[in-house]
Amino acid sequence: MHISRITMYTLVVTLVAIFLSSPVSGQFPRACMTVDGILSKECCPELISPDGLTLGVCGQTASRGSCQDLAVPDIPHNPEYPFTNVDDRERWPNKFFNRTCVCEGNFWGYNCGECRYGWTGESCDQPASPVLRKNIKNCTAEERRRFVDALDQAKRTVHPDYIICKEHWLGLLGPNGTEPQVENVTIYNLFVWMHYYAVRDTLLGPNQPWREIDFAHEGPAYNTWHRMHLLWLEREMQKMLGDETFALHYWDWAVGGTECDVCTDDMMGGRHPLNPTALSPGSPFSRWQSVCMSLDDYNRLVTLCNGTDEGPIFRNPGGNVDRPDVRILPRGRDVGRCLDLPLYDNPNWTETAERSFRNTLEGFDHPDGEYDPSIRTLHNLAHLFLNGTASVAHASANDPIFVLLHSYSDAIFDAWLAMQNTSSLVSYPEEGAPIGHNLNNTMVPFFPVVRNADVFQFSQDIGYAFDALPERVPEEPSQFTSFEIFAMGVGAFIGCIVSALAAYGIAGMLSTKLRGGPGGKGVYQPLLKEEDDRGRRYTAETAVVFMDNEVRCSVDKE
Repeated sequence: MHISRITMYTLVVTLVAIFLSSPVSGQFPRACMTVDGILSKECCPELISPDGLTLGVCGQTASRGSCQDLAVPDIPHNPEYPFTNVDDRERWPNKFFNRTCVCEGNFWGYNCGECRYGWTGESCDQPASPVLRKNIKNCTAEERRRFVDALDQAKRTVHPDYIICKEHWLGLLGPNGTEPQVENVTIYNLFVWMHYYAVRDTLLGPNQPWREIDFAHEGPAYNTWHRMHLLWLEREMQKMLGDETFALHYWDWAVGGTECDVCTDDMMGGRHPLNPTALSPGSPFSRWQSVCMSLDDYNRLVTLCNGTDEGPIFRNPGGNVDRPDVRILPRGRDVGRCLDLPLYDNPNWTETAERSFRNTLEGFDHPDGEYDPSIRTLHNLAHLFLNGTASVAHASANDPIFVLLHSYSDAIFDAWLAMQNTSSLVSYPEEGAPIGHNLNNTMVPFFPVVRNADVFQFSQDIGYAFDALPERVPEEPSQFTSFEIFAMGVGAFIGCIVSALAAYGIAGMLSTKLRGGPGGKGVYQPLLKEEDDRGRRYTAETAVVFMDNEVRCSVDKE
């Protein structure tokens, strides 16, 4: 999903009520989102114990942590991103806070009041029993009902600890410099907002988005970012329910079918009987409203998604008659071939990387890792098959099927780690990858900070496990004689020569087609990208540098 997204300088500001004893990760604590906190760039609140005792700043009197300068690795930007100090997500979260709580041992949180993922106990020194993520098709009717109800509750429940920013970073304190521009948001809508925020555009002025940026896709962080994204939602829902055993489920989309087998009212919602692109009124998801859809408006106004309802979820699985290649789901053997790839990623670390497990799972390669710009498979194909909100890259998380889809993608990632017998960061670049995608880059927009390296490990070590992992699929034995195999080999060789000549003849013609335009529609359009050229491409010859001595700025919004 290369997704050039929306708006210029943004921040999700999640703000955790001051003096909470059970802090969470995500964006920024409420205790720090004051005028003084924003101007000082310090986020080191006091920790209050469950029985009301003050444990000092960052829980220091209980030896949980201390307030320190935040060390964010100064990794050079890939040349793909030619700017400096322009986007609030650069070297996250330094645009907002450069002094934070640094926790000891397995303590964690904005005030060191909770345990890291995968740990429990009063001293956070006991491995936690992993919660079990199940194939939703194998769940009981009661388990399905509970899962659907929990998602619906998260959609309707205003997050008690977090809010979002309505304005980009330079306008964070409002026109008078005294009013943080924030908004309440529900738990699930914050999950959607976080995905939007990671993949949106950088805005260089009204209607001037820089689109070649994405902190969550088309690079090594595809797996690690989405793993952390799901972990965040899982923990927030556990807290909402008061149940530490609650786990997300997954959808095994590698069935090679032409029907969405989880699109029923007891799972992710069936089709509306009168409108094939709407959800059945028998599903609570038919009442959901999408947020963060209006990219044109955000770019034009140099502003952020503010969580306003923008219309219902739509979905038409397998219904894209203009795209026959996305009307069938991936197959199990495609997953198996992907699992055979030994390297996690390969230069140039983008959507064109060949023989890359990450790029193949993300869906930009053949299942065996051979790059072909016309191919979309696995994760990408599953999104596109759904043919609706879930295939709109910046807003795909609005459809709750996103949770199941990505949980299975994460299961494939976990299977690869186990099959390759590696817990080391093999072929994960320390630099040279797209911005935000290097090994030690901090992931946008999680706060406290989380590096890609922190979740590049087995799921059971960070608090969850799967009821079953995808497996390699052995090739079927050949039914041909040795002579027939030889003859087919000769034929294939001749065919390759003919194909190469034909390809050479049409290459010029294809290269003139605009991706996403009338001539370039179809297999030539990179899937899960926005290619309609909304806004103007910034073409200055020199890098733009913003000075942020002031946090305020005025933006013409007419």
